[in-house]
Amino acid sequence: MSQSGKNGLTYSDAGVDIDAGNLMVEKIKPHVRSTRRPGADGEIGGFGGLFDLKAAGFTDPVLVAANDGVGTKLKIAIDANKHDTVGIDLVAMCVNDLVVQGAEPLFFLDYFATGKLDPDQGAAIVAGIADGCRQSGCALIGGETAEMPGMYSGGDYDLAGFAVGAAERGQLLPVGDIGEGDVILGLASSGVHSNGYSLVRKIVALSGLAWDAPAPFGEGTLADLLMTPTRIYVKPLLKAIRETGSIKALAHITGGGFPENIPRVLPKHLAAEIDLDAIKAPKVFSWLAQTGGVAANEMLRTFNCGVGMIAVVPVEKAQEVAAVLEAEGETVFTLGRMVARTEGAHGTIYKGSLAL
Repeated sequence: MSQSGKNGLTYSDAGVDIDAGNLMVEKIKPHVRSTRRPGADGEIGGFGGLFDLKAAGFTDPVLVAANDGVGTKLKIAIDANKHDTVGIDLVAMCVNDLVVQGAEPLFFLDYFATGKLDPDQGAAIVAGIADGCRQSGCALIGGETAEMPGMYSGGDYDLAGFAVGAAERGQLLPVGDIGEGDVILGLASSGVHSNGYSLVRKIVALSGLAWDAPAPFGEGTLADLLMTPTRIYVKPLLKAIRETGSIKALAHITGGGFPENIPRVLPKHLAAEIDLDAIKAPKVFSWLAQTGGVAANEMLRTFNCGVGMIAVVPVEKAQEVAAVLEAEGETVFTLGRMVARTEGAHGTIYKGSLAL
């Protein structure tokens, strides 16, 4: 007698579709090719991605690596069925962390995990990743797609990204001569970027609004505006670093806002005095604060509140650095200055008030 039940099980019966994975690889190859740059010109599909530092123009480089995810912003993408921009967020969160150390992003790898692989959805996500790579000048040289039934329910998926950059030895940031009176320049964000979305989603639930409802704070649907991708500051900042030689430190304003991110690049004897009156917070932050009853201090430690990046520069060079950044399309404003830090005090202090 043959054994009872079904014989001849396949991987597909277990919920993993190898053919769908192969189809996705074919769909993403043109996107991957579009990110080629000096140092990286191979096809994906090998066991590892290659990068030639000498071909990229480096002589004595120090490598800098960063990794990150998109967080629960992905839940909005899934609920609103809008997958074409989260890849930009993924790249932005990594490459903005490289450039603040003075490094030029060179290559990127992604990890995409899902319960049930949809090749079109996967290709849309990778198209966004390729877009972010082109914006930052780095090559997408590899990645991993994992179909894991039972780990992720419904249409859920997760993304992680890994970026490597380089700087010539001796040119890393921050530099050691940050001093009292140095100016803090703020660079405007494109919106909420990719932090604080668990609170965003809680506030949206409180509001009772659907994702496809008109946004109360701008043109478009609520999902469209909350999905606005993270701004990538890489090319303007590299230009300003190289042309002016006057940027002493940069900080990417991500989770933890001003109080957590700015002190990471400062010496212990200095504090960043932030003039909150200088910030023109986009309407989305006013809506979040008012709808959720979120206090200003909580906003400042959760969201970027309109400032996605800060630069510390000498007072006599502030205008020159701002001019280079503005010529590259950035919105730049004087956000504050470096002051002496008293013992036991926090590295970020505020004056004025955040207009929400």
